[in-house]
Amino acid sequence: MAQAVDRRKAEKKDELVEKLVHINRVAKTVKGGRNMSFAAVVVVGDQKGRVGYGTGKATEVPDAISKATNEAKKNMVRIPLREGRTLHHDVAGHFGAGKVYLRTAPAGTGVIAGGPLRAIFEVLGVQDVVAKSLGSNNPYNMIKATFNALESINSPRMVAAKRGKKVGDIVSRRENSSNAKMVEEA
Repeated sequence: MAQAVDRRKAEKKDELVEKLVHINRVAKTVKGGRNMSFAAVVVVGDQKGRVGYGTGKATEVPDAISKATNEAKKNMVRIPLREGRTLHHDVAGHFGAGKVYLRTAPAGTGVIAGGPLRAIFEVLGVQDVVAKSLGSNNPYNMIKATFNALESINSPRMVAAKRGKKVGDIVSRRENSSNAKMVEEA
């Protein structure tokens, strides 16, 4: 019985994809000299819409990475994806001086993003997205700004539930309003 539980835990761990985003060597000056340690940032996801990030600090790199990975697994959030490949709508996020803009993209576009943003989208399972980072290029701020943006995404189902309507009413209204704008312009 215990072996079956251990096997299920091992399978669950195998599902998660871990990406190391950044390692920083930090030094603390003390009376006897400098104490060196390492800080790591890791993102973890299941490539099906769940993602989390974590930071860890230790005197050795592997220890810092394992601490960051454990924190990332604890802080996972579910992000709604359209067709399992892109975002539902364009969104902006910020944290401190870091600002990011995330845009939906048609099929076949790929992940057009740099640095920490690319790592987040790869572990999240997003296949088509265009992302632009403005302001700070500090990986900590960029990751937190990206999560700020991702957590503000609403799927049509969520919007319909808030308004007390059907999903078809929300989606068809959006299509009708865009068609009406095209008719007015013509």
